[in-house]
Amino acid sequence: MDDAEIPQDVPESDEEKPNFGDWDSPEAVMKDGPIRERLLDVIVGTREPTKVALIAERADCDTETARDYLEWFASMGIVREHAGRPVRYERNESYLFWRRVEEIRREYSEAEIVDELAETEEAIAAYQEQFDTDNPDAVSLVGTDGADSVETAWEAVSEWKTLKRRARLLDTARRDDAAGSSVDRINA
Repeated sequence: MDDAEIPQDVPESDEEKPNFGDWDSPEAVMKDGPIRERLLDVIVGTREPTKVALIAERADCDTETARDYLEWFASMGIVREHAGRPVRYERNESYLFWRRVEEIRREYSEAEIVDELAETEEAIAAYQEQFDTDNPDAVSLVGTDGADSVETAWEAVSEWKTLKRRARLLDTARRDDAAGSSVDRINA
């Protein structure tokens, strides 16, 4: 290999290597971000109704600030509020689904969405044939022989469930009857 074949971005041997110790830790990056973003990160990761105090602790902010933001998130539909003592919040799956559908519509053409949906449905059909059922939840891993085959079957069922969610997103993004089209009719 001669000098002409060496890529231009390869550092010279006399250049100083980066000092990775100077980089911020992930915890510092999380704590230094805006409170709203930290709270959104926490709430998106919340899978069950959670007390405001615990959400505030995870987002590294005070409880009253968290409560104000969570009330605002609830009014926007990002979270669901569970009344009671104490008030608890959880992410709104419907809102997150809608956001993902809108992202797909922005990022991909209708033809790309249809193509991806067709490929996804083919993969789902292969799993249905492999496990001889239409429902991945009906697959039992109990009768599977050996640890490797249990793990392989579990991975296949997990992938199948992911494909079903993807198909639902893509099918919704493909249709024209979403909320956006009804807004256009109202504004016309």
